[in-house]
Amino acid sequence: MALAAVATAGAVAFLGPQAIAGQTATPAAVQVSSTVKGPDPTEESVRAQRGPFAVKQVAVAAKAGRGFNKGTIYYPDDTSQGTFGAVAVIPGFLENQSAISWYGPTLASHGFVVITLQPNAVTDFPEPRSDQLLAAVRWVATQSPVKDRVDPARLAVMGHSMGGGGTLIAASKDPSLKAAIPLAPWSLYADFSDVTVPTMIIGADRDAIAPVANHADPMYASLKAKPDEAYLKLKGADHFTTNRYTATTTRFTVSWLKRYVDGDSRYSAFLCPTPQPDGTFVRFQLTCPV
Repeated sequence: MALAAVATAGAVAFLGPQAIAGQTATPAAVQVSSTVKGPDPTEESVRAQRGPFAVKQVAVAAKAGRGFNKGTIYYPDDTSQGTFGAVAVIPGFLENQSAISWYGPTLASHGFVVITLQPNAVTDFPEPRSDQLLAAVRWVATQSPVKDRVDPARLAVMGHSMGGGGTLIAASKDPSLKAAIPLAPWSLYADFSDVTVPTMIIGADRDAIAPVANHADPMYASLKAKPDEAYLKLKGADHFTTNRYTATTTRFTVSWLKRYVDGDSRYSAFLCPTPQPDGTFVRFQLTCPV
């Protein structure tokens, strides 16, 4: 993929669809993969808390020796679309599954099989969380009650806070992952230059628990020399903003997963080129085109 830099060093770039009220943002030429799911996206649809798919869910009980604790699987109630990509999501320090549970039905309704996790221990640091993410997403694809709905070659991980640090570590451990999205990530170290998985870091400008200057900023700096790595910095947001639905978080999360897990270039329009700032984020940096 030929890539061109969209900003000089130190510049701030706002990248995404050229949104015009009442119109659909679509790329001039669209190449669609065989893993495309759902109708053509619009600016409204990528921001929606509920996408085009009806969703079912199944509880996953804790089981010794499986590598992760209990959780909940959310999946599209549609057997006509073939298999879907799978995403595992884990919360942060002292958080329970409920902290990130909204991602389950939202992402499933946009065409993914999602497992939201209860950590083995709420005090787990990023390293064990990375192992739990990888164990869970692989189990969903190969052993879960919905494994027949999952393409095991299209897996992704997400996590909040220490779960975000765990997400980056998981991407370092398993370069076969199709996407990673750390949410307000926290980690004792910030050099993830070995990560080649398409990764979008989401930080918050008013995060007092994982200040972006110490966490998200240097994490992205260690990634940004590579293609397919992005950084969204939310405006007026704190450490827990990504733990609840917002249209902006949904817009970028859905678009990133669709583009990289599904290989659906229809969603490139929502990542490139530069949009008009809408006041909900102060920075979105990426190398275009994607």
